[in-house]
Formats: sequence, structure tokens, C-alpha cells
Amino acid sequence: MSAEDIIQKAFVDFKENEIALLSGFAAEEQVVLDMLIGLKKNIRVITLDTGRLFQETHNTMQASADKYGVKIEVFAPESLDIKKLIEEKGPNSFYESVENRKQCCHIRKVLPLQKAFQGIRAVFTGLRKEQSPERENISAEEFDENRNVHKINPLYDWKTNMIWHYIKDNKVPYNKLHDKNFLSIGCMPCTRPVLEGENIRSGRWWWEDETHKECGIHR
Repeated sequence: MSAEDIIQKAFVDFKENEIALLSGFAAEEQVVLDMLIGLKKNIRVITLDTGRLFQETHNTMQASADKYGVKIEVFAPESLDIKKLIEEKGPNSFYESVENRKQCCHIRKVLPLQKAFQGIRAVFTGLRKEQSPERENISAEEFDENRNVHKINPLYDWKTNMIWHYIKDNKVPYNKLHDKNFLSIGCMPCTRPVLEGENIRSGRWWWEDETHKECGIHR
């Protein structure tokens, strides 16, 4: 099926109020948003503001709201959880160990996501096979047993050049950090540009081992 067909099928399988786009305003998620609007779908857009995002990410969020007229639902970590983490381990504990980094991701991303998913049965994502070895086996639709939610991946088999052709052809707002070789964009302290020959997600948590570079949201 085409990406549009995958989207249309999801709206047959799930009620409109049960489905949302989970977006960090990456290039892929912007393409999915543009497709949803083009298909005249009323879609909830949910995002996580970890408190450490790039300004360029906020700029993309604003540009998306302005262009598409969508209300973006923002979910953030609990301030007391952040306060406790910083007081106990400092503001940069995530650099010290994988365990510490995953704890930070859990507080800033995973816990807010649990709130975001309340009442939702399915979410659109921008996941693609090409993004990392951990994602090479994804399909158009998957079921997340831990969160009891279906993940709809319309672009699962798209190549990077297809993403950028779509963005240029349809004048889709995108994060300008992509122009500086930030291929996968997360929190500011945990993201750097990708170097020549590296895979797409190499700029995320670059001080860690190359395998299993996930925050707990998707894998």
C-alpha cells in the first residue's frame, strides 16, 4: 500500500478520536502531517516537550500550527521528577552511563507519553526501516503491547530522498537543523550532526555504543 492508503486504512480501523499523530517535528513526521491534512483528516497532534529541545524544534512546531491550523497537544515531564533527578545526580548525569541516560529519557519522555496515550488506540509515526538497524524490520502497522496502542508507520519503507522530495514539492515546514546535517533530532544535549558515513541516528547519544540507540518511546 502507498503511504496514503496506509493512512486511509487506519481511519477505517479506528475512530477519529482514537487516533493521533505522535510528532517530534522531524522531517518524516512533517510529511505524515501534510498527508493527513491533504486527505482532509481531523487529526490530534501530540508532542513531548522534554524541557531541553532545540529552539529550531519549537520554531517548526509554530510553523506547523500556523500552516495547518492544528492545535498541538504538548505533554511535559513532572517538575518534581526533574527537580529530584537534578538534585540527586546533577543536570548532566545522562553522559555518565547508559542507565542514567535512560532514566532521564524515562522521566522526560516515557512518563509524559503515558499521559499522552490515554484514550488513544493508534498513533501515526514517522518511523522508517532506513533509520537504524533496530528499525529495519518495522512494518506498516505494529502493536505496542506495553502501551496497548497500534503504531501506524505510513513511511516505513520510504528512502531519505523520497522524504525530501516530498517536503520540497509540497513546501512542508521542516526543522532547519536538518540543513546542518542533524538527521535525527532529539534533546539539545543529546544530539549532534551526523558525520559522513554514519547512519541516520548516529548523532543521538553519540557517546554510547552504536547499538540500541532508543529512548524507550518506540523500541
